[in-house]
Amino acid sequence: MAIPIGPLMLLCLLVSFFLPSFSQQSCTGERFSQNRIYSFCNSLPQLSSNLHWTYHPANSTVDIAYRAPQSSNGWIAWALNPTGSGMDGAQTIFAFFDSRNAMTVVSSPITFANTTVTNSSLSFKIYSMASEFSNNVMTIYATIELPKNSTKVNQVWQAATTFSNGLPSGHPISGPNVLSKGELDLLSGESSSAGSSRLHRKNIHGVLNAVSWGILMPIGAIIARYMRVFKSADPAWFYLHVACQCSAYIIGVAGWGTGLKLGSDSKGITYHRHRTIGIVLFSLATLQVFALLLRPKKDHKYRLYWNIYHHAIGYTIIVLSVVNIFKGFDILDPDHKWKHAYIAIISTLGGIAVILEAVTWGVVLKRKRSVGSDKSHRGVNGVNGRQHQVV
Repeated sequence: MAIPIGPLMLLCLLVSFFLPSFSQQSCTGERFSQNRIYSFCNSLPQLSSNLHWTYHPANSTVDIAYRAPQSSNGWIAWALNPTGSGMDGAQTIFAFFDSRNAMTVVSSPITFANTTVTNSSLSFKIYSMASEFSNNVMTIYATIELPKNSTKVNQVWQAATTFSNGLPSGHPISGPNVLSKGELDLLSGESSSAGSSRLHRKNIHGVLNAVSWGILMPIGAIIARYMRVFKSADPAWFYLHVACQCSAYIIGVAGWGTGLKLGSDSKGITYHRHRTIGIVLFSLATLQVFALLLRPKKDHKYRLYWNIYHHAIGYTIIVLSVVNIFKGFDILDPDHKWKHAYIAIISTLGGIAVILEAVTWGVVLKRKRSVGSDKSHRGVNGVNGRQHQVV
């Protein structure tokens, strides 16, 4: 049986439409103290950080606000690197709580030869520095002179919780903390980063799994449960159900494969629950596909047991799918509108299922009453006929 291309076309449409916006968090709605306003913002692909800035071409300066989630016992940092693309040579501004439990900000060059943070001058002029802490978010404010008047700069950003002698000291040397660097064009707002391609793969992984396990699978279950009640839909409902579920499985295999690749590339970073549910989900779905090949005929004595197995596994897959998709949202942390969009989709499917449940039960009960009435009518006619013969 050929699988229709409709679901696959839907997938392509969703990927092409969602990924440009899904790839980064929204930073446009952020507000700052003292009515600070910035011309541009960029949602950085690592450490859930955002950078806001306003470029002043008249004197080649830039006002920046770097914001990142952090607890009161941690620190954040943002830097420009005039000589390279990473930490070595980064002219860094740090924000943290000092020994007096006051939010403070210091500047310090960082090199591979000397990673010790000191409150010292940078290679370019800093006109102002400030920092603040609110709702487990730290923000660095600064006005700096651009090195060599260049509007294309190499930026580095960081967040950690390690201190030495009351100053920031060291950060994890794997995962997002080593990918938090990239090039930024202050005029266009375009940026590239070490983790951008990886983030793109994470977005593809999320979209594939949301479409397959989270949308197509429930639609296939709805088709099987409610269309089969109507005699005119037989056997069309079966082929639609199989096509939908097989399409979901094929897309899901692609999503699962991207997940394996992401896992192998993420040394030291493991989302245990998300991974475990994904493995269980994929295993059950594979068993479900193979069960299709072993489906007994309707009058077979084992058909009842097969139906119980098929329905139990199917509903388990749907529940696990929805749970794991929300765990994926928490990991990827996209703009809230995409999570809200999925909630709207799954709620709509749930509402349709409730309505169809009531409608199909009405059809079934009406059909049973009609059958019962026919049997009673035939029974009465039979008795009258026999009495007539006796007379």
